[in-house]
Amino acid sequence: MKILYIIPLAMMLSCCSSVKNQTTTGSGKLDAQLLKDVEILSSNAYQGRKTGTKGAEMARAYIIDRFQKLGLKSYPQNVNYAQEFTFNSRSGAKINGTNVIGYIPGKGKNVIVVSAHYDHLGVIKDEVFNGADDNASGTAGLLKIAAYFSKNKPNSTIIFASFDAEEMGLQGAKAFVANPSVPLGSIAVNLNMDMIGHSEKGELYVCGTFRYPTLKKYVDTTRKDIKVILGHDDPKLGHDDWTNQSDQGAFNAKNIPFLYFGVEDHKDYHKATDEYSTITKQFFSDAANTVLDVVKNVDAQSGLQQSLKDKMIMMDNPKKRERL
Repeated sequence: MKILYIIPLAMMLSCCSSVKNQTTTGSGKLDAQLLKDVEILSSNAYQGRKTGTKGAEMARAYIIDRFQKLGLKSYPQNVNYAQEFTFNSRSGAKINGTNVIGYIPGKGKNVIVVSAHYDHLGVIKDEVFNGADDNASGTAGLLKIAAYFSKNKPNSTIIFASFDAEEMGLQGAKAFVANPSVPLGSIAVNLNMDMIGHSEKGELYVCGTFRYPTLKKYVDTTRKDIKVILGHDDPKLGHDDWTNQSDQGAFNAKNIPFLYFGVEDHKDYHKATDEYSTITKQFFSDAANTVLDVVKNVDAQSGLQQSLKDKMIMMDNPKKRERL
């Protein structure tokens, strides 16, 4: 996930309480399947899900099995949901990655991409970096949303993209927009989740409304079960601007509107302690429900794609803004 190389974790964190003292406020309802998905994907058996490893292969198999059971369709070019790609690592080595892409057809022409990366850091110095929050949590959230729409037919076609190699520079998302399953012009919005499972403060940030203010109306910031905060998307914030620090950055580069859901870095971020036991379960359940509600709100909006394009034209053309 975001800002791994910018600020040492110890400098960013101060007094986080232990998981035993996590907030108990919220809806009071835990999602058993959501927690099961996180627990399995972040178990030692998956070896930290590093791109190109057996653990990543196991994670893909798990996600594909869930897609199949939920009845998601696979695009013809992505055999059994797999979109394979190659890229060069920072050291110049050639690495193979695989995205898992499924979809639920809608009634209209709009396309929504719901995304979350499934890869993490793997094994470092004999320690397994399980990445429960980063990003088994987002992957579980994606599966939850897919489960909902498998039973409730959407208006828009919804693509569920479980990206590989985010930790290596958003490589999976970049591969997707370079070779999309549908024409990029048909994608109305990307809704991306990266770290939605661990917050001692009960705070879920939604990034993207600074550039795309018309998306604000789809986000309920008055919820009582969770603190939903718009932010971390002003370019003036420097490294605290998350716009391009997770997979939504690849969509943003193609001028595709996005909302990114995530938490601020915590004491277990990119550490071996990012395990299932440190997930703040009530917050996680409420956060996943929050994202689901946003997807439902966006899906209910007819003409969203053209509306967003018109807004972009007005933002890029000062003279048209003056006539409004």
